[in-house]
Amino acid sequence: MKIAVLKGSPNKHGSSNLLAEHFIRGAQEAGHAVEIIDAAHANLHPCTGCIHCGYEGPCIQKDDMERFRQQILHADMLVFVTPLYYYGMSAQLKILVDRFCAINSSINRKHMKSALLATAWNADSWTFDALESHYQTLVRYLNLDDQGMVLGYGCGTPSMTQSSRYPEEAYQLGRNLKQA
Repeated sequence: MKIAVLKGSPNKHGSSNLLAEHFIRGAQEAGHAVEIIDAAHANLHPCTGCIHCGYEGPCIQKDDMERFRQQILHADMLVFVTPLYYYGMSAQLKILVDRFCAINSSINRKHMKSALLATAWNADSWTFDALESHYQTLVRYLNLDDQGMVLGYGCGTPSMTQSSRYPEEAYQLGRNLKQA
């Protein structure tokens, strides 16, 4: 299976990227091909809502989304990776998701698999409610097959994350994926 890991953390060595590394290792050990899309460090502009794309592209903007479009549409699975910022995904990842406007129909027709990896300082039971709801809405809207989530409660620093159970959960999620 081809997996596109959509990284949304501006902190290259942060907690959510640590979970992504463990997921990737597990997925590769299981025989999956993984491509990383680093939305946080890409030349991506916000969707303008002009609908020039007609919901199927190409987008009128010329930036890294042209390359990401191919990576996303050749994938069998999308893995959304984000730190929790104000109870939602990072703005960097949200820009990439908003740009799905130009590939909505293609993603929908593919019936791709998906997963969510996220970390947060906060450890309250409601910490991820809004992010989970948003993710589930994306799953429904884009006709994705949710393979699971790893939500790292109380993972404010990489050392906190590394000493938690969440890296192993991310690894196992990747390791236990079935071939497409």
